[in-house]
Amino acid sequence: MSEMTGAQALVHSLVSEGVDTVFALPGYQLMPAFDAFYEEQGQIEIVHTRHEQATTFMADGYAKATGRIGVAMTVPGPGMLFAAAGLGTAFSSSSPVFLISGQVPSAVLGKRLGHLHEIDEQMDVIRPITKWANRVKAVDEIPFRVHEAVHHLTTGRPRPVELEVPTDILLEKDKVEIMGPELYPTEVPDSRKIEEAAKVLANADRISIIAGGGVLISGASAELTKTAHFLQAPVITTENAKGVIPENHELSAGVH
Repeated sequence: MSEMTGAQALVHSLVSEGVDTVFALPGYQLMPAFDAFYEEQGQIEIVHTRHEQATTFMADGYAKATGRIGVAMTVPGPGMLFAAAGLGTAFSSSSPVFLISGQVPSAVLGKRLGHLHEIDEQMDVIRPITKWANRVKAVDEIPFRVHEAVHHLTTGRPRPVELEVPTDILLEKDKVEIMGPELYPTEVPDSRKIEEAAKVLANADRISIIAGGGVLISGASAELTKTAHFLQAPVITTENAKGVIPENHELSAGVH
């Protein structure tokens, strides 16, 4: 265990989890975090946006283009609300976006004292468009919460998560143990259900396939094309699955 600030614990935890890019807009509650990023320059590239809304849209694009977690960072209140637009898009298209939101000091949370960027209660706003949302309450809790967020991002259906870190927690010091990354096993489908589906398809007269974004996320384009060819079934794709089967393929029926 090493003694460090909450900001340093946050940055070290992100590096440990394999994050190398963060889309962010600096602001009052986040400045300790940017000091920590500076100390570890070369570990994480900071892409400065011109508006908070761009942070999550860019993180969403990064996640879709690379298959990795897209990380965004904003100040609380209006910054988080602007970023919610990109989170909504990520939620509807099953994209692994991690929003780290600053927060007002712990001592004034929920007291409606008009503190800069204060919203009571901002997690109630973000929960409908996230898979998981939480708030850090102590410095030594940061590595676990970051690790927990990554767990939610990389298991099950990929959808955005949000973690709040009050500015006083970023500044405080404590002994912290940074957690290592973890590889989670890929979920294996139920073989009995696959057999049942195969029987239904084998006995069907007219078959067509509607392919969604899950085909792209799971990297199953080749399997989809092979199945369509075996069944001689036309394939219609949603907008999120555009390109999973070549559009010049004889069985491609276009995007719905």
